[in-house]
Amino acid sequence: MAHTKLQDATSVGRGRISARVPLSVQELVQQAADMVGSTLNQFVVQAVLEAAEKVVERERIIRLSGENAQWFCNLIDNPPPPSPALVDALKRYDARKVMNEGSGSTFEFGDA
Repeated sequence: MAHTKLQDATSVGRGRISARVPLSVQELVQQAADMVGSTLNQFVVQAVLEAAEKVVERERIIRLSGENAQWFCNLIDNPPPPSPALVDALKRYDARKVMNEGSGSTFEFGDA
């Protein structure tokens, strides 16, 4: 069997996943594992890992129509001026910053 991400991950901590399936499903998955020369466990984990990576990648991608992409890029290139509420929030933020670099905290949490 070729080197896989699963093999890279086995040198790290381990967890356990178990599933109950109909015997017909187990037999089919075992047959497929035999065909590619892996154990049932290796085959199942590799298949699940590949499926999970696809789902995570698909969910992280933002798809925009051409019109929406143009609108978004225009906002990045030409941002609107900050609203009065944002200006006020930034002033409050700056007022609460602690200027002591040795402190483990960035903010003062007293009555400000």
